[in-house]
Amino acid sequence: MSTAASLANPTTFSSFLSSRLHRQQAPASISTFNVFNSTAQRSFKPLISQSILVPNPTVSCHASVVAQATSDSSPSGSATSFHGACYVVRDNIDTDQIIPAEYLTLVPSKPEEYKKLGSYALIGLPESYETRFVEPGEYQSKYSIIIAGDNFGCGSSREHAPVALGAAGVAAVVAESYARIFFRNSVATGEIYPLESEVRVCDECKTGDVVTIELEKSLLINHTTGKEYTLKPIGDAGPVIEAGGIFAYARKAGMIPA
Repeated sequence: MSTAASLANPTTFSSFLSSRLHRQQAPASISTFNVFNSTAQRSFKPLISQSILVPNPTVSCHASVVAQATSDSSPSGSATSFHGACYVVRDNIDTDQIIPAEYLTLVPSKPEEYKKLGSYALIGLPESYETRFVEPGEYQSKYSIIIAGDNFGCGSSREHAPVALGAAGVAAVVAESYARIFFRNSVATGEIYPLESEVRVCDECKTGDVVTIELEKSLLINHTTGKEYTLKPIGDAGPVIEAGGIFAYARKAGMIPA
């Protein structure tokens, strides 16, 4: 079962959310929780103790990821589509390539350091990637959508990886598959939409192609080539990302004090 499919399942997603919120000690990363917990939970509220909720202070979530790309919204204000130039990478892009360890001293909750994180996004890619994701001297990339191959975000459990991409202006990543921890960190921080493709889109798109992602239709449109690709539904993870991360979602849903 794919990561996106597993989080789209209400029972599995309930276990993920409740395990992230209900804890006695704040972990360094959400990677310590098992998103594939088989225990069914019908409601989050009975599982939450107000006194033991300790948000991770190192992560600064967006109020809404839609601000990171040209987007259209429904009347309710939720993101429905993203439009922009794409940046194409291959298989097994690890977290050290997304944001090298030397930059992990930057604290995302500090606005200036969050801004700097964006300037270092994907700086660890090998020299075979001739086009820089973020130009020298810039803090954000002109590419708001990343198209990737298999196992995107593998490596360490650092939450800085999706945060750096979000800080660089990325709205969504479309990959053939994800490392499980990166997918979960993307949802928990609310920084980017980690979308999975039905086919290997990275073989058919080129960096600079203009694309649109239609969330409600689970569709990727490449306007440069004229091709369309079906995406796997983001499911119940979507509202969490839209809210700005798991704690923002819990406050919005009345699970914890606003």
